[in-house]
Amino acid sequence: MIRVTLPAHLRDLARVSGPVELEVAEPVTQRAILDALEAAYPMLRGTIRDISTQQRRAFIRFFACGEDLSHEPPDATVPIEVVNGAELYRIIGAMAGG
Repeated sequence: MIRVTLPAHLRDLARVSGPVELEVAEPVTQRAILDALEAAYPMLRGTIRDISTQQRRAFIRFFACGEDLSHEPPDATVPIEVVNGAELYRIIGAMAGG
């Protein structure tokens, strides 16, 4: 079971109050996690990644085990700690401005 945290505005949209739990088949990749998330919460389609290109939205970041995974290939496997449920896969809304 993969545990995923969402930024507040996406939690509100998905009507969840904390981390979501997803069944993701192996190999567990960022693409597989996002596919499972969008299947479970269709209202999130297009909010985390572009619908047509499947590219991460500019102000969305992915973290796990204290590492920024945002620029990793979508089909790279996530850390084993995420796969076994010991660590969260975090989707974070980046901040910008001055």
